[in-house]
Amino acid sequence: MTRDDFNNFCQRLPAATHTVQWHDSDVWKVGEKIFAICDRSNDFLPGIAFKASKTDYEVLRDMPGLRPAPYLATKGMKWIQRYDRPGLDDENFRHRITESYHMVALGLSRQKYTELGL
Repeated sequence: MTRDDFNNFCQRLPAATHTVQWHDSDVWKVGEKIFAICDRSNDFLPGIAFKASKTDYEVLRDMPGLRPAPYLATKGMKWIQRYDRPGLDDENFRHRITESYHMVALGLSRQKYTELGL
């Protein structure tokens, strides 16, 4: 998944918003809470990070090309980052990003969830 593929996919998720933060990274949020990050420093193989369930985190963290996301995982958060090949194929990335989006959206307050039309 390229940076453009990542951004095009994330922008289609309901109530998703985009910002550029942290050394020019594309950061996607729902209800002001981050669900996915793409490091813009390498367009050929951008580092893509997403929130994972406890079970997915345990499985994904040891896969070739994936690792616990720097900074986020060290703070006890269950985030995975692609840093090298093979990582995940595009279909799996879209699935994991969607799952991350849903986990974050479901963690919003009921009022915020309703305000966003979710």
